[in-house]
Amino acid sequence: MHMLPNLKLLQVFASVVENHGYSRAQQALNMTTPAISAYMSELEAQLGFVLCKRGRGGFALTEKGEQFYQYSQEMLATLNSWQNQVQALKGEQGGTFSLGVVDATITDTSMDLPAAIARFNQRFPAVFLNLIVREPNELQQHLLEDRLELAIGHFPLRASNLVTVSLYEEQHWLYCSPRHPLAQGHVDVEKVQKNGMVTRHYWNQQEVNKRGFRHSNASVESIEAQLTLILSGKYIGYLPEHYAHSWEQRGVLQRLLPDHFNFLVPFSFAYRRGRAREPLIQAMRQILSEEGINRVSD
Repeated sequence: MHMLPNLKLLQVFASVVENHGYSRAQQALNMTTPAISAYMSELEAQLGFVLCKRGRGGFALTEKGEQFYQYSQEMLATLNSWQNQVQALKGEQGGTFSLGVVDATITDTSMDLPAAIARFNQRFPAVFLNLIVREPNELQQHLLEDRLELAIGHFPLRASNLVTVSLYEEQHWLYCSPRHPLAQGHVDVEKVQKNGMVTRHYWNQQEVNKRGFRHSNASVESIEAQLTLILSGKYIGYLPEHYAHSWEQRGVLQRLLPDHFNFLVPFSFAYRRGRAREPLIQAMRQILSEEGINRVSD
């Protein structure tokens, strides 16, 4: 047993992998890069093999590093479950609850997530809450790897090991800046389509086609980045109605042919199959339901 690396080393290693390098892990760990490097060197020395490579090509795990990361995730998930069970014996639920959500939801009136989190914290003050914002595909993968307990968002890909509960639909419109050429005078569908649009980097060509376009002329990783490009006056793109509302009210965004260019995004609540009876997951689902988010019973 004395040959096993301690928990701190594993947590540092996992954070480095999840943040794609030492520099990006600094904030998550609240540590300096030299300190992180020292922990990683100590872990590699204990294990007897190299976990990752750093250089001009960027951060990358070795083949053994990939395997060790999977083993570490399994162990950390098991340890978290054990910690929750021990806290339950004391009569006070503790441990960590990791909740994932897609970006740009803070303006969504269909989901009062801050109120739900406040109630969850009041009920479980000893639980450490980890709230992360990721794209839909990443959220699903994190759920499958037990790196998240729950996730809220749009999940176009169906995973057999995930339970997905429908919540509501989010309205999207096609927007441009008043400075964009399409905002001047009469436009038709064909003219709009020739411009291409800003896409989210996880959209494939089929997704672009569904939105009424054949190509894109820019790609982004977040709704905020998408809004930035649209406000430049050089790009057009889809945005959630609730997120664009204040900008539209100020006259710096306008909808393009709303009768044609619009779509609804189904939002869902997801967790890994087999975890429904866990107390924290049950509690959060109940809270969300009472807040009017979860409109479909399990």
